[in-house]
Amino acid sequence: MRVLFVHQNFPAQYRHVAPALARRPGSQVLALSETAHETLPGIQHVRYKPPATGSDSTHRYLRRLENATYRGQQVARACLALKEHGFTPDLVCCHPGWGEGLFLRDVWGEARMLFYYEFYYTSAGGDVGFDPPGQPLPADDACRIRMLNANHLLCLQASDWGHTATHWQASRFPDWARQRLSVVHEGIDTAAIRRLPDPRFRLPDGTVLRPGDEVVTFIGRGLEPYRGFPSFMRALPAILERRRAAQVVVVGGDEPHYGSRPREGGTWREVLLAELGDRLDLSRVHFTGKIPHAELQALLGLSSAHVYLTYPFVLSWSMLEAMANECLVIGSATPPVQEVIEDGRNGLLVDFHAPEQLAETVVRALARPEAYRPLRAAARRSIVERYDLHSRCLPDLLRLVDTVAAGRRPAAIDALVE
Repeated sequence: MRVLFVHQNFPAQYRHVAPALARRPGSQVLALSETAHETLPGIQHVRYKPPATGSDSTHRYLRRLENATYRGQQVARACLALKEHGFTPDLVCCHPGWGEGLFLRDVWGEARMLFYYEFYYTSAGGDVGFDPPGQPLPADDACRIRMLNANHLLCLQASDWGHTATHWQASRFPDWARQRLSVVHEGIDTAAIRRLPDPRFRLPDGTVLRPGDEVVTFIGRGLEPYRGFPSFMRALPAILERRRAAQVVVVGGDEPHYGSRPREGGTWREVLLAELGDRLDLSRVHFTGKIPHAELQALLGLSSAHVYLTYPFVLSWSMLEAMANECLVIGSATPPVQEVIEDGRNGLLVDFHAPEQLAETVVRALARPEAYRPLRAAARRSIVERYDLHSRCLPDLLRLVDTVAAGRRPAAIDALVE
């Protein structure tokens, strides 16, 4: 079988399933992306040229669709070049979020197409209007948000089938679209991600964290409101005041990935540090920036309390990995988190908008670590049972791939992952 994976930042969600297909005898697997940061064994990597960007004169409702069209055009041109060189896939697996999937059907009309749909935008019940809460959304913004889905709707029509990672993400799509979607998570390698017996972690200032230290961890690819960074920072003065031995480690870059920069300029980290001023003991708050995955796991292995906050949006892998590492996760009581964490059973939940509640919960967890040991164990069991890469998710993904490649119709939504 010939398979083409298309993703702007490959491998991303295809990190495990693409090599698994490449290992099959007689398979040929290509990956088409804009970037080429990593090469996976058995996979030929091809790049498409970065697309042009739309004009500021374009109607603001249409700018994202225009940019998606430029990207889709570049992908189509790269695919035509592959076709001229004799490559025609039996199956195309594509993340169409930036427009990559728009014209694949026009290049390869007979290929089966399985698309990964990450998020469907709505003007209520999701990320929009969540923070700050209770503010009515102007009609102009509601119209713009409706148009954000134009790319997805075109790709839903072009693809044979789709999949998404969680039930809540699937629930955002219209009823008719969910009849062409399966829910299958990419998977967490719980065999590789587990609490080490005696980890160490060296902070940027040279301080070494050891087992038994009070360590509060927070991870965000970008330190921004979508992942609750302001709420977390506003909880820190009370945590540091009441737990004098606590060390706080914040992992992530300053560049926002989902929202915008602060209106006043600078970064969210700079804004929060200025707001909190001398209320923060910065000798015990450590910003590491982005760190390698192995170091991240070593840090999680020392975590006494791991804070994960998110808008109603795409769930981060980091939360699931923290649970697999037997962390006590203190998460936001928002739908993506509540799909995985049951308060008091395998983690703790707090109001996203209540830093004082977050602070109280973290302080309580630091004061009585033994009381929460059962929750830590239950957290790992939850991930092993529901999201384990090798026993659950990868077999389900491969089954879905084979079903679509064979021209059969998969069962929608709940059939593959309950």
